[in-house]
Amino acid sequence: MGRRKEAFESRGIGEPDGGRKWDFARVCNTRFSFNLNCNMESPLDSAGSRLPFARISVAEANLGPSAGALEADKQYQSSREDWSRQTGAVESVPSRRLIETADKVRREFRFRGVGDDAVLETIPISDTRQPMERVVDSFLSRFFPLGYPHSVSEGYLVYSKYRAVQHFASAVLSVLSTQSLLFAAGLRPTPAQATIVSWVLKDGMQHIGKLVCSSMGAMMDSEPKRWRIFADVMYDVGAGLEVISPLCPQHFLTVAGLANMAKGMALVSARATRLPVYSSFAKEGNLSDLYAKGEAISTLSNVFGLGVGIQLASTVCATIQGKLLVAPFLSAIHLYSVAQEMRAAPINTLNEQRTALLVADYLKTGKVSRPADLRYRERLILPVGLLQESGNVRVGASPIKTVSKPSVLAELTKSFSNERFLLKFSDQRTDLILHQSATGEDAVRGWLLAAYAYQIAHKNDLSGKDDAGSHGFGLKKMDALRDAYQRTESSLPALLRGLKENGWHTHLFLEGSGYRAVW
Repeated sequence: MGRRKEAFESRGIGEPDGGRKWDFARVCNTRFSFNLNCNMESPLDSAGSRLPFARISVAEANLGPSAGALEADKQYQSSREDWSRQTGAVESVPSRRLIETADKVRREFRFRGVGDDAVLETIPISDTRQPMERVVDSFLSRFFPLGYPHSVSEGYLVYSKYRAVQHFASAVLSVLSTQSLLFAAGLRPTPAQATIVSWVLKDGMQHIGKLVCSSMGAMMDSEPKRWRIFADVMYDVGAGLEVISPLCPQHFLTVAGLANMAKGMALVSARATRLPVYSSFAKEGNLSDLYAKGEAISTLSNVFGLGVGIQLASTVCATIQGKLLVAPFLSAIHLYSVAQEMRAAPINTLNEQRTALLVADYLKTGKVSRPADLRYRERLILPVGLLQESGNVRVGASPIKTVSKPSVLAELTKSFSNERFLLKFSDQRTDLILHQSATGEDAVRGWLLAAYAYQIAHKNDLSGKDDAGSHGFGLKKMDALRDAYQRTESSLPALLRGLKENGWHTHLFLEGSGYRAVW
C-alpha cells in the first residue's frame, strides 16, 4: 500500500506566479496536505463584496491534469451558479477554495464570509470507492503502521502474514484443547458444549480490548509511562470484575467478558510501553540484556506471587468476603508500585510535557536538566496543562481549527518563512505547529522563541509600555517576536548543546496523535 496523501490545492485565475503554498499534514492515522496560495485578497463582485468561491486549475495529481481540471471546473461552475442564485450577485473573477483529494474521496473546504470574519466550512463532494475498496482501506489503516510500506523494513508483510496464520492456528487449537479439558473434568457433552461457547466468547472480549487499545500506539510513544500506569489500572479493573463475578452468577458471561476486555487493553498497553521504558535505562546500548533481566525478575516475582496467592485462596480468601477485603489492599499496593516504578524511569525523548519543563528550567536557571532530573516532575496520572514558565505552548492542535482565517495564513507564513515551525499567538496560549520534517531541535527552537515572546510581552504589559486597550495579549506576543528572536539566537546553541550532552534525543519530537504541517 502506498503512502496515503490527501492534497488540497487552490489557485485563483490570473494570480501571480511564485505564491506561497500552504500544506497541512496530520501525523497520526492519516496525512493531510493543504496547498493554499497566501495572497488572500479575493476578487470583488460588481457590488464590491468578496466572493466565496474559486476555480481549481489542477484538483489532484492522481486524476491527471486534464481530468482534474475538467472536474474542478464543473464543480466550480455549479457552486458559482448556486451562490449567484442565492445572493443575486454577479461574479467577475473567481476567488479561492480548497479541494481535498484522498485517493477517490473528495471534500471541499471553503472560507465563507468577508475578510477576517471568514470561517472555514467543509462540504463533501464525492466518494467513488467501491465497497470492497472501503473495507480494504479501513483494514490497512487499522492493522498496518502509519506510512506503510515506507515506514517499515523489508519483509514486514511476510512477517505479518505468517504471524496472522500462527495466531489463527493457535486460536483454533486453544478451543479444541479447552474442549478436551472440560470433557476431562467430567462435564457431560451437552452442558460442556454450552460452557465451551460461553468461555470462547468471554475470551473473545479480550481480543476486542486489544484492538481498542492498538489504535493508540502514537500516544503510547509520546507518553509511555502514563500508558504503562493505564495498563495496570485496566488490569486491576479486570481482576476486580472477576472477583465479584460469583455475586452475580446469572450475569457471569457479561462480567467475565468485560473483565477480559479490560485485561486485553492492559496487555497491549503494557507490551507497547515496555521497550521505551527499558530503552531509557540502556546507557550502553544493552537493551536486550536489560529486557532479558527485567523479564527474569518479573517471572521470579510471579512465581512467588502465585505461591502466596494459593495460600491466601485456601485460607483468608476462601470466601467471597475475604476476597473483597484483600483484593482492594493488593490493588493499592500494585498501583502504587507501578507508579513509583514509572517515576524512576528517566525517559530521554522529547514530548510536549518534557520539552515544556526543559525550557522552563533553562529560562529560570540557565542550565539544562537531565532526564533523571525531570522523572519525578512529570505528570503521570493527572492531565497535563499549559506551563506558564515556558510560554503556555500547546503542540499538535489541528491546523484547520488553529488557522481559520485567510489573513492568519498570510501572516504566519510570512513571519516564519525560514522555520520548520509556526507560532500562532493568542491571549491564553501559543499554538506550536511543527513542519512534517521538524526534529526535536526545531521543536525546542520554536518553544524557546514562544517562551521569550511571552516573557517580553508580559513584562511590557506589567510596565505599561503598551496602553492600547484593544491590543490583546496575543498581539503583544507577536509584537515581541523580533526581540524574542534575538534572545533565541543567542541562547539556543547552549541549550541544544546541553540537551545532547545530557543524553536527550534531539533528532525527533513525539507529539502523540497531534497534527503536523507542510509548507
